[in-house]
Amino acid sequence: MNPYEKLLNRKRTWTPVQTTGGKLKEGAEETIYRALAVRHMELPVGNYIQESLEKNVPDSARKLLESNVKDEIRHDLALGYITNAIGVDEKSEKEAFLLRDAWNAHPDHMITKALVIERAIFFVLLPMFRFNGDAGLRTVSADISRDEQIHVATNSLVCHDMGLSWSQSLDKLRKATINWIMEPLGKNTYGDKYLSKKFWLDSSDNLMYNGKAPELSETKSARMPAFFEHSNVNLPQYS
Repeated sequence: MNPYEKLLNRKRTWTPVQTTGGKLKEGAEETIYRALAVRHMELPVGNYIQESLEKNVPDSARKLLESNVKDEIRHDLALGYITNAIGVDEKSEKEAFLLRDAWNAHPDHMITKALVIERAIFFVLLPMFRFNGDAGLRTVSADISRDEQIHVATNSLVCHDMGLSWSQSLDKLRKATINWIMEPLGKNTYGDKYLSKKFWLDSSDNLMYNGKAPELSETKSARMPAFFEHSNVNLPQYS
């Protein structure tokens, strides 16, 4: 099997369900609403990949990329269920649409934009959800994380095979995006590193430039909801 086939075989299908709202970590609420507003990037990332499929991506990657597009639709649905349960902040929603427009308009290759968003933004938001979210958000973030690991590996391989790299202006857009999301934490640290703006900004930089963030190693053991924390109807369905 080629590397793309190996990644495709690692996938697990899951079906999002409507969750019920719980308590968010005190001090993280405004940041979580901003991070949830960035869910509006899920479908554009899928569109970036879909548009790339109409061009010159490696033939060996096509089946995996098509599967990844379907994942983005599922992620958008799952995060929509979260916002149904805990609500949204209308000002954050409007500002997130402006950021989405900036990403859509940026001239870098579509695969490169998808890689940067997923590796250096989504990979930061998902562990932040696991440490600071309610039970439903922690479960959804874990399921999305498994998909995103495949997506980032896929897009990294495609960029390597096509000789693509990001521009300085795309990196600036990435920094502006993650800074906007984490800005409320600058006044809500309280000695908790998971409420520290710098902690999450450093994580984004490390993921962007090094492909890994040592400070996020603890997120592998971030507390996940026990089954008794959920009504049975709130648990995702796996196949």
